[in-house]
Amino acid sequence: TALQILNSFFYLLIYPFLIRTLGVDSFGIYVFAMSISAYFTFLINFGFDMPATKVVAENFSNMVKLSEVLSIIYTAKTYLFFLASVVFLILINIIPIFQKYLITLIIGFVSIYSNVLFPQWFFQGIQNMKLVTAIQILTKICSLPLIFIFIRDSSDVNVYISIVSITTMIGAILAFLLVKFKYKIVIRFSGSQDIRPWFKEAQPFFYSTLAGSIKEYSIPIILGSFFGMREVAIYDLANKIVIVPRTLLSSVNAAIFPKLITNINNIVVKKIIIAELFVSLLIVILIAIFGNTVINIMGGREMHEAYYLSVLLSFTVISWLVVGAFINFVFIPNNKNQFIAKNQILAMSSFFIICFSGIFVKKDLLIIGISVAFSAMLEILYCLYVTKKNRLL
Repeated sequence: TALQILNSFFYLLIYPFLIRTLGVDSFGIYVFAMSISAYFTFLINFGFDMPATKVVAENFSNMVKLSEVLSIIYTAKTYLFFLASVVFLILINIIPIFQKYLITLIIGFVSIYSNVLFPQWFFQGIQNMKLVTAIQILTKICSLPLIFIFIRDSSDVNVYISIVSITTMIGAILAFLLVKFKYKIVIRFSGSQDIRPWFKEAQPFFYSTLAGSIKEYSIPIILGSFFGMREVAIYDLANKIVIVPRTLLSSVNAAIFPKLITNINNIVVKKIIIAELFVSLLIVILIAIFGNTVINIMGGREMHEAYYLSVLLSFTVISWLVVGAFINFVFIPNNKNQFIAKNQILAMSSFFIICFSGIFVKKDLLIIGISVAFSAMLEILYCLYVTKKNRLL
């Protein structure tokens, strides 16, 4: 939780400086590029993190097992990074808008190798997230003076994305070295016979994560293609207002997971779901009351459109918390991982249907918010339906 607070407030701290120095359009280009990179990040992760966390939590004192798991995940992610690189090279040569922002996209793409090196799932599994927090703090502190010194105007967007990419990679290297030398983990390249079962195990999580990421990271690309980079920046500001409480609170489920997975109690799970529902509703109300003031401070009055969008996007706080609880404490313990994938595919499909139908009728930024809010509520209804139907809780 502390890690999420630090990450969220760091970006809120520098946001007013960036939006006023880089300008709305250039900052929109940065968001656009990072959204492209996010697609490949999810391909590389391939849903390995959740099952790997579970195995580490159950075998945290078995060094042989930990070395085996880490070797398999590192090998699999490395192969996927090379596959992603090939796909990326093809795309930047055939899509005109990618060619327009070529350098920015390349810099952003290189940084995704940090997802191979940084095994946050390992630290989560051994319940030692303090080290991850320390690394994140260190890299953020190192990047701060560089940002204020070298970012001077809208032409420095590539400088900014380079600073973010380099400091992120340094943090990943530090984490990798800690795993090898502090925990004495031996990491080797694994054979295909060892990797294959993990791909099968991770498939439901991959489909679930892929559907969610396609929905979320398509939004800046849709906005950049149908509207403009200014609208990308407006959406990003609205999303930042929501991401702070959403990410902070959703980390609670991740923190509880290693403890609760070994001793599931349905009464406790019900209490967690109800508590998270009330907390998330409170967040929606607070954003509706104070969101406009925060947006004026962060981005100025020229980005006032972000307020109404942030209220609509705030409904994702409810889905992230409540659906996250169902995933962690109902579906996974009962080996019903297929419901995770189906839920996200349903949410993604509903989003795109409403989004594109709305855009063709009326080219309005709020169509995006309405589509996101509707798909978020649909996720919750689906989880309630399948849980009751299959008597999982």
